Amino acid sequence: MNLDTDITYLKGVGPQRASLLKTKGISTVEDLLYYMPFRYEDRSNVKPIAKLAPGETATVVVTISGTQLFRSRQRAARLFEVRAMDESGRPLVCKWFRGDYLQSILRQGQRVAFYGKVEWDSYSQELSLFHPEYEILDDESEANLHLGRIVPIYEAAGRLNTRVLRSFVHRALDALREYADPLPESLRRRLGLPLLDQALLETHFPPPGSDLAPLNAFRTPAQFRLIFEEFFYLECGLALKRRKARSADGIAFGLVDSARRQIKRILPFKPTAAQKRVLKDIATDMSHPAPMNRLLQGDVGSGKTIVAVEAAVIALENDYQVAVMAPTEILATQHYLYFKHLLEPVGYVVVCLTGSLTSREKTKLKRMVAEGVAHVVIGTHALISKDVEFRNLGLIVVDEQQRFGVMQRLDLLRKGKHPDVLVMTATPIPRTLALTLYGDLDVSTIDELPPGRRPIVTQQARQSEAARVYRFVRREVEAGRQAYVVCPMIEESETKAVQAAQEVFAHLSKIVFPDLKVGLLHGRLKTPEKEAVMEGFNNGEVQIMVSTTVVEVGVDVPNATVMVVEQAEGFGLAQLHQLRGRVGRGAEQSYCILLTGRLSDIAKQRISTLVKTQDGLRIADTDLQLRGPGEFFGTRQSGLPAFRVANLVRDRETLGIARSEATAYIENPSSEKEMRRLVTHIRERWQRRYGLVQVG
Repeated sequence: MNLDTDITYLKGVGPQRASLLKTKGISTVEDLLYYMPFRYEDRSNVKPIAKLAPGETATVVVTISGTQLFRSRQRAARLFEVRAMDESGRPLVCKWFRGDYLQSILRQGQRVAFYGKVEWDSYSQELSLFHPEYEILDDESEANLHLGRIVPIYEAAGRLNTRVLRSFVHRALDALREYADPLPESLRRRLGLPLLDQALLETHFPPPGSDLAPLNAFRTPAQFRLIFEEFFYLECGLALKRRKARSADGIAFGLVDSARRQIKRILPFKPTAAQKRVLKDIATDMSHPAPMNRLLQGDVGSGKTIVAVEAAVIALENDYQVAVMAPTEILATQHYLYFKHLLEPVGYVVVCLTGSLTSREKTKLKRMVAEGVAHVVIGTHALISKDVEFRNLGLIVVDEQQRFGVMQRLDLLRKGKHPDVLVMTATPIPRTLALTLYGDLDVSTIDELPPGRRPIVTQQARQSEAARVYRFVRREVEAGRQAYVVCPMIEESETKAVQAAQEVFAHLSKIVFPDLKVGLLHGRLKTPEKEAVMEGFNNGEVQIMVSTTVVEVGVDVPNATVMVVEQAEGFGLAQLHQLRGRVGRGAEQSYCILLTGRLSDIAKQRISTLVKTQDGLRIADTDLQLRGPGEFFGTRQSGLPAFRVANLVRDRETLGIARSEATAYIENPSSEKEMRRLVTHIRERWQRRYGLVQVG
């Protein structure tokens, strides 16, 4: 048996159980060994019932002598009780509130191990365990795997519980015994890492006397080895991808005087030092013959879009076209208005291609793009349609990259001959994570806001205080300023108790502000209607904009000073930060008011974080911890793998070490033979496991 052996051939598995294991991504013996425990329990304290003491946590091995379900008039008050005894004949009672589901699992005559805190039930005058962990010992030959030691706890795979999985892992380790360690030996020895077989054995079955705290924190040497290995191979794969990309032929844009003159003509304000720095990075990349692949990070309001416009001018002055892809029609329309305002006065033709256009409009615009009449093409996913052809595409700008799939970016790349790519995101990510998430990209960060910006006053108010909040909105509007009111949804939904944007619009325009001009913006409006509403808000005709989250990104109206978010507890932290960033763009003091109903513990943390800080990196860090890496990054969209051992939140420090080691190793391998082994390992295993694009 080896790592590639199909899991069906492991003793006790068979076809039916193999199908259950495959729901967890376990197809081979290797997959099983990398299916990690999510926690550990110390069951080394195995005691007979006669020696149990109230207050201690212990494991007892007993035989069930009887079970009973106590019912009451209130369904929630059901109590399931198990009576058991061991060889001494002393009784023990185990109890579960709302435990009726256990009737079909725990039955008289079964041999069971119970693990939990011992308590003295003063009512029944008996030793009791309340809600203990349990394992049915139907195979006494493997009982020592489950008792008298620190045991691993696995997430169940359908009907295969943690005990069954523990047995499978033990059998697999026992059958393999020895196998080659794929980590470069020079690296492993220098870092003092255990061999792979030892790391796997000690991670699944910790040696006697192991400390439970570092095990559950995934901080033992064996666990570190597996976490490091996972990050190391990923980072090596990304480094090889970067090296291959930089050796490809691309466009060497000339940094011509005409581009500098045009940029000076269009700049609406003096750029910040950070904007100048990142533009220099971009211009340098564009001047090189290899394709540019750069990520531009910047907090909300930091001025990323104007940098993208400047990069576009460099491409345009070299007679190339520019494509700008945005995730929503609202954002595409906003970019269209912004690019058009800056570029059309200096002679460039800007068009917007979205899915909601009529067939006739699309045909006309596609012809303009194919013939090169359109210089800048802004759009949504419509840009990657097969019938969209560019005459001479030189630069691609992808905004809010995290909302797109990796393949969508590649589809747009194929519209040109190795065009340069600038990816933008307003979701701040710690640098090491950004370099991994966007592994094929170089990273630039705008880390300062334009001068004169004031901190936005952020406050929480209860939904019952809405009248007071809207009196404040009226005062701001009467002083000549504008406001947003954001609602989570467009229309009523049975599943979410939030007010509809259409209802709020009707209420505000007819009852609260009948004398003011209130506009409504949502994703279902037709393109001309969206443009009309947004133009009205831009020029001040619309005083209060009622909107769904379509205003989350891209909308830039300096005169807007108030952001009211209805039912704010229903929004994510990053989303609330983005919404707040729609105000505070002018010289006047701005305000963000979060109207909330009943708050869960997590919602309280989100709201409290937003009220306390405007630091995008700190907010992103809190959001990452609250949501976990999978949901935060949108792994399916970004192409970031779902790690099997590592965790991007818990193991960030290890990620940094692995990245440094991988970069250094790819640049200077110990030997050509070791390097070949490394590349072969990545191709054979990591391609399958993580779907990395071909490397090396």
